[in-house]
Amino acid sequence: MKVLHFYKTHKPDTIGGVEQFVDQVAKITAPLGVQTRVLAMSPHAADRPIRLEGYELFQSQSLVDYASTPMSFRAISDFAYHAAWADIIHLHYPYPFADLAYLLSHSTKPTLVTYHSDIVRQKAMALLYSPLKRMFLNRVDQIVATSQNYIDTSSTLKRFAHKTSVIPLGLSDRLGAPIASNLRDGWREKLGSRFFLFLGVLRYYKGLRDLVLAAKDAPFPVAIAGDGPERAELEQLAASIGADNVHFLGQVSGDEKCALLENCSGFVFPSNLRSEAFGVSLIEAAMHEKPMITCEIGTGTSFVNLGNVTGLICPHSEPLALRSAMDRLWNDEETAVQFGQNARRRYLDHFTAERMVRSYFGAYEQLLHASTTAPLSVPEASVA
Repeated sequence: MKVLHFYKTHKPDTIGGVEQFVDQVAKITAPLGVQTRVLAMSPHAADRPIRLEGYELFQSQSLVDYASTPMSFRAISDFAYHAAWADIIHLHYPYPFADLAYLLSHSTKPTLVTYHSDIVRQKAMALLYSPLKRMFLNRVDQIVATSQNYIDTSSTLKRFAHKTSVIPLGLSDRLGAPIASNLRDGWREKLGSRFFLFLGVLRYYKGLRDLVLAAKDAPFPVAIAGDGPERAELEQLAASIGADNVHFLGQVSGDEKCALLENCSGFVFPSNLRSEAFGVSLIEAAMHEKPMITCEIGTGTSFVNLGNVTGLICPHSEPLALRSAMDRLWNDEETAVQFGQNARRRYLDHFTAERMVRSYFGAYEQLLHASTTAPLSVPEASVA
């Protein structure tokens, strides 16, 4: 079975949530007999395929990047070429240029799209894109959302409910992986034996301004690990209000991330817009048996973190409510430990990479072998 993924970027250029998802699906399906090509845009495209773990990456030169949408004429022909090779096409929404390339290719190959998020911020672009979006989603064979929560609150997905199912995101288990003692000790020396952690790219929808405000005068340290376009503004805010208990750690390695997750007392993820469709970092926190704090935005964050089971859920964009939740976990260690244990069990039951990949492999097989007239139904991996 030959599968083609097309997305706007991939590692080694960037390592975001979608890139991690594509990487895991590609490399874990390889032993099952799936040959995968990933086509991605790059400002410095390699002139030959890049061999990654279990699959090949092909890069198309990006000439224009408008509203986080890299594109080029060459990429349209590149997509058509690789689509002709593939048995299955796996696309990722939202990426309007991929939709255009797919429609222009006139491909008849079975096509699945993982619906990662609505378009939230670029409202003007969303209006212009609307006719293309309808044509694209009408044309594909199967849509996969990452949570039932997102289907229930997305006006777009509601219109395509007849061919939409749920496969939650998943990650490979790293709990218990060897961690150098100097990493543990280094973070403990810097942050203390107890602290709250945020981990991710510092983007506009992460709600980190609320976290900095909530941390002011708090008796606990808050570590913000990651980099991104909001970092300078957040550091300035923390300095201006005297929130010197907020530590900006910058980009961290995989081992440093594991050490932080092992050491922290709780994981705070205050995203406040629907651009945060799921929150892969929450799976990492659950994997490491940590209680979580999230905000209710009607997306998969409340699918991973169940209120008063694996952690606490508070209203979004309310620093006082966020502070109250953090105070509760800080002062009630017994409850925090219980939430963390529940989170670990939930991860093992629903959010492992193996479970996710098995579901996608089943979807590929069903797409490949279904008749042209029979309605398609992806094995659903939804959870309560």
